[in-house]
Amino acid sequence: MNVEIGIIGGSGLYSMPGFTNQQEMRLETPWGAPSDAYMTGELAGRKVAFLARHGRGHKISPSELNFRANIWGMKMLGVEWIISLSAVGSLKEEHRPLDFVIPDQFFDRTRGRISTFFGEGLVAHVSFADPVSGELAEILHQACQNVGVTVKKGGTYLCMEGPAFSTKAESNVYRSWGMDVIGMTNLQEAKLAREAEIDYATVAMVTDYDCWHPDHDAVTVSEVIANLMKNAGNATSVVQAAVRMIPNERNTKARSALAHALITDQKAIPDAARQKLGLLVQKYLG
Repeated sequence: MNVEIGIIGGSGLYSMPGFTNQQEMRLETPWGAPSDAYMTGELAGRKVAFLARHGRGHKISPSELNFRANIWGMKMLGVEWIISLSAVGSLKEEHRPLDFVIPDQFFDRTRGRISTFFGEGLVAHVSFADPVSGELAEILHQACQNVGVTVKKGGTYLCMEGPAFSTKAESNVYRSWGMDVIGMTNLQEAKLAREAEIDYATVAMVTDYDCWHPDHDAVTVSEVIANLMKNAGNATSVVQAAVRMIPNERNTKARSALAHALITDQKAIPDAARQKLGLLVQKYLG
């Protein structure tokens, strides 16, 4: 199956209702195994693949995620668009629990996570000033409005290491920086999707106010899970609406992100690197 659209489900989203012609596909990548099997099928008349980011049953911590395998698997399936669904904490009063935010920027506070496919003799530097697909973000914003979900388009997603939630000091510093929401997973996905020339955008689903808010100074997993369950139903509706709006023909900057990013002299690229990264770079190499 040549899949068009990938969906990555975060905390609370381990399946995607509405699939027809479902097939479970387990893939092996040069980077190891993805988080789980990809569930492929049709949704709203389009060919779609769903991946549970943390595995079904939520078995994988944010710091343990094999981001490279997850995105590479999507590329192997032919995916051109990725809708990422993520639970986040709010760092602004205006982003209330159960609201959705469509970020247009990321800020990295992780420590030493691998967020590139390149290296081992082949170097690439992709443009990442605008880390989110503007076209897909607009579609997701419109989809939220169409199904009646309160949504804000734009803002910065701060990606922290975790797995513990923030201290009050950290939370207040992030607020002073103007950050909008905080999560633990999406920055690496966005970077790798760009290298894979896939259009990527995040639906950040607010579960709580983080610990800065006087009414939320001790965020608990049970409280977060309660809102995760409420958000899951809205997320399903948003995804179905968005999938219907994604164009059949893609004419975006992401589709040629590597065109001017490969810096290594072709004659110096090791055969092993050519082979390992062929899925991404073969069309640019002589």
